[in-house]
Amino acid sequence: MKAVGVFRYGEPEALEVVDLPVPEVGAGQIRVRVHAAAVNPSDVLLRRGYIDQLLAGRLTPPYRPGMDAAGVVDEIGPGTVTDLKAGDRVMAIVIPIDPSGGAYAQYIVLDARQVVRAPAGTTHTEASTLPMNGLTARRALDVLGLVPGDWIAVTGAAGAVGGYVVQLAKADGLRVVADAAPADEKLVRSLGADRIVPRGAGIAGRVREVVPGGVDALVDAAVMGAEALAAVRPGGQIALVRSEGEPGTPLPDEHGNVTVRHVFVPDYRHANDKLDALRVLAEEGRITLRVAQEFPAERAADAHRRFEAGGVRGRLVLTF
Repeated sequence: MKAVGVFRYGEPEALEVVDLPVPEVGAGQIRVRVHAAAVNPSDVLLRRGYIDQLLAGRLTPPYRPGMDAAGVVDEIGPGTVTDLKAGDRVMAIVIPIDPSGGAYAQYIVLDARQVVRAPAGTTHTEASTLPMNGLTARRALDVLGLVPGDWIAVTGAAGAVGGYVVQLAKADGLRVVADAAPADEKLVRSLGADRIVPRGAGIAGRVREVVPGGVDALVDAAVMGAEALAAVRPGGQIALVRSEGEPGTPLPDEHGNVTVRHVFVPDYRHANDKLDALRVLAEEGRITLRVAQEFPAERAADAHRRFEAGGVRGRLVLTF
């Protein structure tokens, strides 16, 4: 089967098309014929070798990125409990450091709990943009545990994770203050944000102009860190989707303590109920699947270069 992997960590040109055996499917597993795999920040980290450093070098080449897959069920392992059948259109969250490897391959074998039906009426490319980013947003909101009517701020609202946070927060009955560059205001407003403030330095003060007492929580999809803390009321929370440290660590700021929640999407790798709920919301038009550009798998390096250049709205997707 065709796959895209890395034998030596490095820049985008390190990505190579390789020929690998089709993986065998075992009990409790589903083999998916992948037609689309989205490009995510974690793919760049794996390609550069940062993830292997954290794992003390236990990965073996070719290192295969990819956390999102969409395609069709190819085979179901013996004794697997699922309502899916061969030929069904599906999407899946993939954890590249698991034995399955990443999603950049024509065939992947996954625990059945990682695979759900793709949203009806979508293409494989569209469906591939939902699992990892959608579950990251869902996990962020779940760890915050807010109630309808609470105020939440979102940085990086025009991005993939931030956009899903805005839409899922509205579906949860929250009030949303989101940041946006002038060129992205129309997009962020279409996602449902109640109020929009300019992005960048000084974000906390601008959020406070909208919610003078501070928001109940903030999801920091733009990774602004301390810059955003003062937007949160004393006793509030901030969810960090890419950070270091322990969950629940209180960080003092001038307004009091803010509890930091670290969001680790592999915690939801087997939460197929959460992923299927995202499917339903997509079918209802309550969350938007945004594709920026498609690339054939052979042009994975070009896709990574485009991603690292920045300014992408939606997801770049590799097709197999």
